[in-house]
Amino acid sequence: MIREKIEYYEKIAQSVRIDVIKAVYNAGSGHPGGSLSAADLLTALYFGEMNIDPENPDMEGRDKFVLSKGHAVPGQYAVLAERGYYPVEDMMSLRKLGSPFQGHGNCHKVSGIEMSTGSLGQGVSVAVGMAIANKLDKSDSRIYTLLGDGELQEGLVWEAAMAASHNKLDNFCAMIDWNGLQIDGKNEDVMRVAPIAEKFEAFGFHTVEIDGHNFEEIFGALDEARATKGRPTAIIAKTIKGKGVSFMEDRAGWHGKAPDMKQAKEAVEELGGEW
Repeated sequence: MIREKIEYYEKIAQSVRIDVIKAVYNAGSGHPGGSLSAADLLTALYFGEMNIDPENPDMEGRDKFVLSKGHAVPGQYAVLAERGYYPVEDMMSLRKLGSPFQGHGNCHKVSGIEMSTGSLGQGVSVAVGMAIANKLDKSDSRIYTLLGDGELQEGLVWEAAMAASHNKLDNFCAMIDWNGLQIDGKNEDVMRVAPIAEKFEAFGFHTVEIDGHNFEEIFGALDEARATKGRPTAIIAKTIKGKGVSFMEDRAGWHGKAPDMKQAKEAVEELGGEW
């Protein structure tokens, strides 16, 4: 993919957001806010950064992504569908009885899901293990993970960070979706997580702070992570919860609530899609 064509990635990210809204509406439950805030980051990874093949999802030497903030899986389902792992229509069965598209990703049921996640802190821990395995196998493939900012309140995250630094995992890149909100409100009110960059630096990470909705900055940070040797990288991406839908933006109430039909139609139209 040609990274200079920023409009290409922006268009895909909008399609991802539309898919999220439709799927969560159809389910009548789910997590739209954090899926929308992460759409640009996920699009950059799957369409411009990772060495993957939808026609051969289990190929040897592929890069791997673990969604540590597993509740935002509607966003991952959508980007996998847009990338060609399965038809977009398939993910519209989100959370329905018997559907493989569960409320948290299941690696045994959906192509492209590398790890079943949901319990916060466990995804990043497994991703570190994958990166260690790649080092032992002398593999050049890379491991990426996406964490929520509220997830940083979990002790497992920092145990994983310590292990990543100790093992000099320069093949490991953690991205933090810093939208400032979690299910109970603002991070600052629930349990302060800032300063994020300084904390990861103290654990031995190379850190980059970016606008998580700016593709030039996202790709620049990913390039910087790839060029960093001898230590892991943390990309702290400042985002807006509910990005792209005005009545959802920066509102904690949309962390885990489905829109009704009127709201869903309004959201899809605002994103430039058709109902």
